[in-house]
Amino acid sequence: MDLATLMFVSYRSMDERVQRAMREAGYDVTVAQSRLAQRIADEGSRITELADRAQVTKQTASLLVAALEREGLVERVADPSDGRAQLIRMSERGREAARHAMGIVMSVEREWTEHLGPELAAQLREGLVRLREITDPYA
Repeated sequence: MDLATLMFVSYRSMDERVQRAMREAGYDVTVAQSRLAQRIADEGSRITELADRAQVTKQTASLLVAALEREGLVERVADPSDGRAQLIRMSERGREAARHAMGIVMSVEREWTEHLGPELAAQLREGLVRLREITDPYA
């Protein structure tokens, strides 16, 4: 099996566990919504930035943001650098959801580290961080 597929299999496993736990905790968020939400900057992001980072159309990003807004996870605020524009930022409920999701991620990473052993897990992390230098346009 090729390296990218192997990485994807692990990613999907993590993603499914996080999504299931988030639903159980009362956060009704789809995979697409959560992927967009992960790209919201701490100070807020414009829809066009989110669309670009999530690799979706502006229309799709707008629909995903509207759904997140209905769930109370994001809010729209005026952009201080341009009064005509709006920023999307996480609400307090959204920040709580993000902290909950990160707790699940860390729990799964601990399981993976126990399975691989600390040395191999550290090497894997180091390799993926280095690979990000040439694969992540936003790194």
